[in-house]
Amino acid sequence: MDLILPLVQAYAEQYTSPEDALLQKVHQQTMAHPQAHMLSGHLQGKLLELLSRVLKPRRILEIGTFTGYSALCLAKGLTADGELHTIELREEDAATARRNFNLSDANDKIFLHTGNAMDIIPGLNQEWDLVFIDADKTGYIDYYALVLPRLKKGGVILADNVFFHGEVLQSPLKGKNAKAIQSFNEYIQQDDSVEQVLLTVRDGLMLIFKK
Repeated sequence: MDLILPLVQAYAEQYTSPEDALLQKVHQQTMAHPQAHMLSGHLQGKLLELLSRVLKPRRILEIGTFTGYSALCLAKGLTADGELHTIELREEDAATARRNFNLSDANDKIFLHTGNAMDIIPGLNQEWDLVFIDADKTGYIDYYALVLPRLKKGGVILADNVFFHGEVLQSPLKGKNAKAIQSFNEYIQQDDSVEQVLLTVRDGLMLIFKK
């Protein structure tokens, strides 16, 4: 399902600041990946970058690295002493991301962890200013519940794919991922400790603000 009309997408990208040379390279290389649709891409990537620059986070957590594109965008807003910790389950994608990070000026601020995020996050012992959740959809509620207590007041969580390719718009819901995302969206709606806005960018991006 095309959630955004191709002409609208193209127009939005035309009037959005361009990717830098490294992001263009990562973008082009990722197009050959069998799961290239997972790439944040130009429009969402620039949104992540500008949100990070506005927030000026000292500590960023990303759950789901893929080839490193979104981490490179988010890292642009880090403070001078900031760190971005990103977690990737698949070693092959982590190796690709590591190569891409090595080409970045922010390489010394990016810490890549490989393995299960539920095992890794408790050991990081950080307070987060900004969290980006873009991993397995059935784990979203668990990831959220794990990171929220360590999110600073006024901190932001971004959750990607909250439309799940438009499947949450269908009735009845089909498939475990669509059902998991619908449950996550309802879970956030009922959480009085946060405020949220669901942005109709790409496959849906939930911006969650901790009161």
